[in-house]
Amino acid sequence: MKYPLLSNAFSSRDIAEGQKVLKSKQITMSHKTKIFEKKFANYIRSKYAIMVNSGSSANLLAFSLMTNPMRKNRLKPGDEVIIPVVCWSTSLWPIVQHGLKPIFVDISLSNLNLDLKKLENSITKKTKAILCVHVLGLSSNMIKLLKIAKKYNLIIIEDTCESFGSKYKNKFLGTFGDVGTFSFYYSHQITSGEGGMIICNNIRDYEILLSLRSHGWARDKFILKKYKKYYSKIDPKFLFVNSGYNLRPTEIQAALVLSQFKRKNIFKKNRNFNRNLIIKLVIEDKKYQKQIKFLNVEKNMDPSWFGLAILVDKKFINKKKKYLKFLEKKGIETRPIISGNFINQPAIKLYGLNKKKYNFNNAQMIENQGFFIGLHTQKMSNKLAEYVSKNLLKINEI
Repeated sequence: MKYPLLSNAFSSRDIAEGQKVLKSKQITMSHKTKIFEKKFANYIRSKYAIMVNSGSSANLLAFSLMTNPMRKNRLKPGDEVIIPVVCWSTSLWPIVQHGLKPIFVDISLSNLNLDLKKLENSITKKTKAILCVHVLGLSSNMIKLLKIAKKYNLIIIEDTCESFGSKYKNKFLGTFGDVGTFSFYYSHQITSGEGGMIICNNIRDYEILLSLRSHGWARDKFILKKYKKYYSKIDPKFLFVNSGYNLRPTEIQAALVLSQFKRKNIFKKNRNFNRNLIIKLVIEDKKYQKQIKFLNVEKNMDPSWFGLAILVDKKFINKKKKYLKFLEKKGIETRPIISGNFINQPAIKLYGLNKKKYNFNNAQMIENQGFFIGLHTQKMSNKLAEYVSKNLLKINEI
């Protein structure tokens, strides 16, 4: 048997929608992208949504926006941005790339997200923003986080790449802050193979993001109206009003994810079913002796699960590497919880981002004891669930 992170991500209908785009020969970003952006914004309860070619690009745009000279309340070189030390590389690097200073904060073991007490203790006069990284469908207490941000007048950016569809107090993650970013990578809640989204509620931020996504170009009519005085000298079809990139998605990506979007609630329900089934079979097994542990869902959290986080018991830490190799041989694909304690990555030393050599005990515990397996968008058979659960319990037999 095999249990990859995700199986059969695309239905025949999804593929057919992608093929329609290919046959139309309209491959570059067009009307399907706009349709998806509108549907996404309406669903997530945000005013604006801008699709991009990846979640990493969405994070890049988030910090390009926050440091952009067109933005009144903008971040400036040297400003501090709080980031959880359990993060993805392209959560971190846009901070560095824009001349800002990342301030790493440890995580809470109960939700794998920012420890809010440690966060508040890390705030200085130079702190200007908080980057949340919502891990595997979970979050910190977002109401408390908002109060902290308001108290210190901090910008909130939400990296929701792993948590599309998750809610805190019935409000979607990604909609608490100034901007929220999402990923449609293959193993995520909905997928276009690659792809991402950034959302906001401010019309000025929306205008800036549209230009940044596409070369700094002013292509949209409502933006072009503001630059009529340049029309006599510059062709309005090629008017550049800002810096920018080319982070546009293809129309094929939009078609694929638009088709998947129709089944988002089914996917969420099935992932939750699969998670509960695996946990139930593990805990009820006669061989279960708390060799591994699972996270409890905190109050007010309605997760849209990306993966099933697992912690091996302390006494098996030395066996973990061998254990993961065993699971892989059994066809059960595993991953670290994001990148573990990111402070251990060699690139941190390269850029001198932990010169004071701070320790982050909770993040290190997650790296030492944690990993995750996938949760599929189709309901698992009992046979497959039993295969996974029985192999998960064999750490003490290795």
